[in-house]
Amino acid sequence: MFKTGVLTISDKGSKGQREDKSGPVIRESVAMMNGRVVKYEIVPDNKETIAAKLCDWADGGELDIVLTTGGTGLAERDITPEATLSVVDREVPGIAEAMRIKSLDKTPTAMLSRAVAGQRGRCLIINLPGSPKAVKECLEVIMPALPHAVEIIRGEVTEHSLQDAGIQ
Repeated sequence: MFKTGVLTISDKGSKGQREDKSGPVIRESVAMMNGRVVKYEIVPDNKETIAAKLCDWADGGELDIVLTTGGTGLAERDITPEATLSVVDREVPGIAEAMRIKSLDKTPTAMLSRAVAGQRGRCLIINLPGSPKAVKECLEVIMPALPHAVEIIRGEVTEHSLQDAGIQ
C-alpha cells in the first residue's frame, strides 16, 4: 500500500468558489490501486504556496506520492510545474511523457500540458491536469508503475533480475 497526498491547485477552488472535481477522481483511482489518500488540500495558483506545501508533505515522511491537479497549462497563472521543479531533487520525465503520449490519442491539446514529475527525498511528486476526465485518463496510464516506483524509492527493491531486463 502507498500513502498519497492530493494537492488541488485552483484560485477559485481555494476560495470556495468552485468545487474540486479532480481530487475525488484521484482518490477513487488511488483506492483502486490499494493506495490511500492521507492528505488533501486546495491551494491557490501561487508558486511559493505550492512549493511550500510540496516540501512540507514530501519532507514529512508520511507520504509516498503527492499528486497535484491543476495549473499545468499555458495560462499565466498555471505555475504548478515551476513550483514542482523548484523543490524536486531530480526529475522523473518518463511519467509526464507517458501521460502526454497516451493523452494525444484522445486530444491534440495534450501536447500543451507542461506537467512534470520528480522525486523529493523519498516522495514522488506528479503533476496531473485539472480536468477530471484528463486526470482519470492520465492516472490509467501511470498507476500500474506507481507501486514499483514506491518500492524502489523506499529501498524495498534494489536490484532487477537479468530476466526482467530481457537478458538471458
